Amino acid sequence: MPTALIADDERLMRDQIRLALAEAWPELQIVGEAKNGDEAVEMAEDLKPDIAFLDIRMPGRTGLEAAREVCQHAHVVFVTAYDQYAVEAFERGAVDYLMKPVEQDRLARTVERLKARLVEPPPDLNQMLMKLAGSMNGGTQKSYLKWIQASVGNAIRMIATREILFFTADEKYTRVQTCEFEALIRKPIRELVAELDPDEFWQIHRATLVKVDAIAAVTRDERGHLMVSVRGNPEKLEVSRSFGHLFKQM
Repeated sequence: MPTALIADDERLMRDQIRLALAEAWPELQIVGEAKNGDEAVEMAEDLKPDIAFLDIRMPGRTGLEAAREVCQHAHVVFVTAYDQYAVEAFERGAVDYLMKPVEQDRLARTVERLKARLVEPPPDLNQMLMKLAGSMNGGTQKSYLKWIQASVGNAIRMIATREILFFTADEKYTRVQTCEFEALIRKPIRELVAELDPDEFWQIHRATLVKVDAIAAVTRDERGHLMVSVRGNPEKLEVSRSFGHLFKQM
């Protein structure tokens, strides 16, 4: 019976991958789940899984860093929520990748490739991983979040960033607003600023990020403060003085 390890810093994403694998490959036994790269390496050494599903961006060792050691024991599959410009490198190498949220059809193709590869020992990926890490860290092109995993009531939804109107800080959470619903995430605004495309989302307040092409109008209230109106939502978003330069024509 083939065995696998799942490593992702989001518990809900680990759950999604495990459930998707149970449907696509019932014979596969999940022997461990790690919440960071360091745990993934330790589990791989102890459990010797045949396959490791590694999130690329994790605390401690990244997925790429963990893969250098994990690949000694296991075939590697990368999982990412980013629009990776290094996808071609994955496809040229002896690894596979899955985009979040994991689609069942895409996973089925990955499973077929893995079944074929399991007849051989895991290949040496060190050279390919070093080149990949260099291109991701030192290249001129940067990858940005394309999906957000958020709570909507008692459910978890994967929301495409193209559908999001704005983010606002809400006590311990960040509110994610779309045309149809709102959701909550734990990631703070300051982290989202670094992970979202600055050409797609503008920070207009320390507590607010707005999708640029969702801006319908910018007006001044009775206090003289700039207020942003967003298409598809009646709420008006205040622009703080430090971000007023974005609308200097006002």
